Amino acid sequence: MESTESSYVSSPEAARKRSSPPPRSPTSENGEKATYIRFLVSNAAAGSVIGKGGSTITDFQSRSGARIQLSRNHEFFPGTSDRIIMVSGTVDEVLKVMELILAKLLNELNIEETDDVEPRTKVRLVVPNSSCGSIIGKGGATIKSFIEESQAGIKISPQDNNGLNDRLVTLTGTLDEQMRAIELILANLSEDPHYSQAMHAPFLYAGVLFSHGIPHAYMLPSVATATYNSMSYAPSGAGGKFPNPKEDRSNSITIGVSDGHIGLVLGRGGRNIMEISQVSGARIKISDRGDFMSGTTDRKVTITGSQRAIRQAETMIMQKVANTTQRVMA
Repeated sequence: MESTESSYVSSPEAARKRSSPPPRSPTSENGEKATYIRFLVSNAAAGSVIGKGGSTITDFQSRSGARIQLSRNHEFFPGTSDRIIMVSGTVDEVLKVMELILAKLLNELNIEETDDVEPRTKVRLVVPNSSCGSIIGKGGATIKSFIEESQAGIKISPQDNNGLNDRLVTLTGTLDEQMRAIELILANLSEDPHYSQAMHAPFLYAGVLFSHGIPHAYMLPSVATATYNSMSYAPSGAGGKFPNPKEDRSNSITIGVSDGHIGLVLGRGGRNIMEISQVSGARIKISDRGDFMSGTTDRKVTITGSQRAIRQAETMIMQKVANTTQRVMA
């Protein structure tokens, strides 16, 4: 992928000769906007971010106010062997937690600094295709200004022709240079309505689903496109909306819900799941006891219907779990 990337790169040699990066801009109204960033890390780095028993990720979330989510072990961004981290919150919270994460990962690389030159590393952001144009700007003007101001090297991968809706934005530089580039890019993306809207929608790859309000402290639920013979709840009654049979066959996802939380999804006498099915118009199946997502203790919850119905049902399921979990933690 490196050889075919659209490259907008500042010279590392020139960067080393420059003075230290300019100070970051003071907090503005943008600092209060809700936003997110997704980026890639190795499996080992993901473990460092989580920490023993989740201690590091809990600490970072507490110190920054941001939320951190990771794809599961062995669930990688397409074409890589890297896991996906999504951090969300206000702009200021996201910048704070990004600095905490990148500083920790840099510290664990044990790179020896020579001649007072700070180590230059890479971080790869995942950005929707629809938002890359605003980063590049007319004739590359915007991205060139970002390179000049941050002193970081910036590369944007070419658009994928296999249906992938995201591109990788690789930032190369010292920690300060990377953080300045991230700040500039995030400020730009926060003004993009397409990017902001995408924060509230699932980000679906083969094997990975990003969703807000998940029942796990920091793990993202797995997804498959299989159908399981188990309890099935379909919309019924005058208030229900029956999905198109063709849509039923072509749209189906399976998410993992902790075995301990499955009762919250079902509700007393199946009340909750029937309500979700009727309101969304989706058909929902829950796997039998002991039938878990591979390598987990999460029950399989398969949602079938139109894309709209699936999104609404998935959101309602996660809200049922998240709301109850928050009440318990309060």
